[in-house]
Amino acid sequence: MELDFSAVAIEWRGPAPFVFVPVPPDESELIHGSASELTYGWGVIPVEATIGTTTFTTSLFPREGGYLLPLKVAVQRAEGIGVGDAMDVRMRLGR
Repeated sequence: MELDFSAVAIEWRGPAPFVFVPVPPDESELIHGSASELTYGWGVIPVEATIGTTTFTTSLFPREGGYLLPLKVAVQRAEGIGVGDAMDVRMRLGR
């Protein structure tokens, strides 16, 4: 499954501060429908994402009925993005 969406980066504090892109509700609903086939445990789903010219692998985190896409520091630096910045995301789900 491949999804394209636009969103604004947020900070969510866990043990350390992290920057995430919230997956919009419509796309989250599509993911949720296939989550049991895609997850490798605890509801996390492996993805390959592209922002700008940077492609990276990570896992979506389930959060409050939706999903958060973590933005690695290397991606933030390569694309010059941070909390509050809007971006276009292309994401392929699964391994």
